[in-house]
Amino acid sequence: MILILFLGTLAIGLLAQWHVKRAYARHSRTPVQSGYTGAEAAQQILRQAGITNVDIVEHEELLGDHYDPKHKRLVLSSSNYHGTSAAALGVAAHECGHAIQHKQAYAPLELRMAAVGVTSFASQLVMWIPLLGMFTGWLAPKTGLLIMAVAWGILMAFNLVTLPVEFDASRRAKLVLANMGFIQRGPESAAVNQVLNAAAWTYVAAFISSLIYFLWHLLPLLTGGRRRD
Repeated sequence: MILILFLGTLAIGLLAQWHVKRAYARHSRTPVQSGYTGAEAAQQILRQAGITNVDIVEHEELLGDHYDPKHKRLVLSSSNYHGTSAAALGVAAHECGHAIQHKQAYAPLELRMAAVGVTSFASQLVMWIPLLGMFTGWLAPKTGLLIMAVAWGILMAFNLVTLPVEFDASRRAKLVLANMGFIQRGPESAAVNQVLNAAAWTYVAAFISSLIYFLWHLLPLLTGGRRRD
């Protein structure tokens, strides 16, 4: 049963990753008439939002784009930093959305930032507790289940809070790209929507997987029964 659970959640994650990579690859070949690069669009979006203390930097990792609130950096992969495609502008505007959230103290983002430390600790627990229980026998089964349920509950809650953060950033991106004239209505707008919507499903997949593992460890504690692995 645990093998089926692992393979099922793995399939959910891989399917979501395949979907976003497929959409990105397709629309990285969809040029925008405005001719702006992702970095240029990001610079103007941040300036319009009154954000002057965030650096836009380039890095090599494909689809590793992110906003770093600690160091006030908006990190774009080379293809998005220099790219003039619908995909490049969509990703750049999405990361700008996070910078704007940070400036406005958007509550879900603030909560996610505050939870990073405990979430990292929970990630270590779900990795090591099963190994400790298997090879050392130090933990009683119920104790191990309780720790795993709490850890997966923290991860699930973190992934749940991440959903409004990511969906809101994509909503902001779609609006600002159209309102500032970076993309045109029609194929360009549709391409941006497809890329950002596909990316959102990776976060939905992460939440579903963490919810499944949380329930898997919690239910035996609530029912008092023993789960057969």
